[in-house]
Amino acid sequence: MRPALVCMILAAAIIVLALVHPAIGGTHSFAAGAIHPLSGIDHTSVMAFVGLWGALVGGRAIWAWPIIFIVAMLSGFAAAAWGLQLSFVEPAIAMSIVLFGLFAALRVRLPVMLGGAIVGLFAFFHGHVHGTEAAGENLAWYATGFALSTASLHVAGIVIGLSLRRALEKIVSERKRFGRQVPRSVSGGELP
Repeated sequence: MRPALVCMILAAAIIVLALVHPAIGGTHSFAAGAIHPLSGIDHTSVMAFVGLWGALVGGRAIWAWPIIFIVAMLSGFAAAAWGLQLSFVEPAIAMSIVLFGLFAALRVRLPVMLGGAIVGLFAFFHGHVHGTEAAGENLAWYATGFALSTASLHVAGIVIGLSLRRALEKIVSERKRFGRQVPRSVSGGELP
């Protein structure tokens, strides 16, 4: 009961931070774009969770979901920069924090295309926020900066996820070697 309560409190705190997403000035340079995804827990957590989730699921999800995220995020950025207005952007971002955190924690296995569609949908909202906040003449440099920073957060999540997979595989193989039953909650089912 206690871990669930802690998780709910942390999720609520992250959601509040995401809803207080300030419009920031100076969104016209490569450096501003590169720093922006690192400036808030809503950005860093979602992007790392996508990489982590993909790594835990394995296969094509390891590289497909992060690439889909970046492409959809850039599409959302362009749509907002060209004036497209969307409703519920901040709640969608808040929901993505919880959703991708749960997907990674529970090692939810989805077909790569379905997982990619979910990743792309929420990434579009993340990009839309960037495009709405962006100002200046060098939007391409700003977009390049936040796309590269996002990719680095995905890579960090992938590295953590692959390390966790390796550790889980070792636990499962050791327990099987000694003839002990491996609880499904530890192994998450059979590891590929």
